[in-house]
Amino acid sequence: MTKLSHRFGRVSMLAAAMLAAGPALAASNAYAGRWTVSDEKPVFSSRGIFYKTVDIVPCGKDHCGVSVGKNGACGPTLFRFRVKPVDSEDGLSGRGRWGNQTKNIEIYAERRDDAKGGRFMSLNLGDGHSFGERSGNMPKYSAFYSPQGAAHCAAH
Repeated sequence: MTKLSHRFGRVSMLAAAMLAAGPALAASNAYAGRWTVSDEKPVFSSRGIFYKTVDIVPCGKDHCGVSVGKNGACGPTLFRFRVKPVDSEDGLSGRGRWGNQTKNIEIYAERRDDAKGGRFMSLNLGDGHSFGERSGNMPKYSAFYSPQGAAHCAAH
């Protein structure tokens, strides 16, 4: 019986640690996991295919987006970002890989009852950070994603 109560002690300590993490943990859970483009028949360029399925995983103090290829093969790390507090509506911004170039990236994830899996994510990649305008800031790549379970790839 000592072993059983010892395991319960570890579980309760883990729960306490998760509660202590507060909003940062909740925010990371809004982004973390495997995400796949939600279009029924998406079309991708040779550079865009890396963004078809992405695992968002912890990498140090940040989170990284890792490309997932056919049959779940882990590909290159595409982007890195710091998770903001859960009440931030600004989304996440940073830099992302686009072929041999680096572009600006913005990611928005939220929990929504009407979305598949209860979560939704949009990703925009381009030269600017104001992707809603008709200008030179139009994204080179833009997609909506649905969650597909837990991430399995690691950032390199």
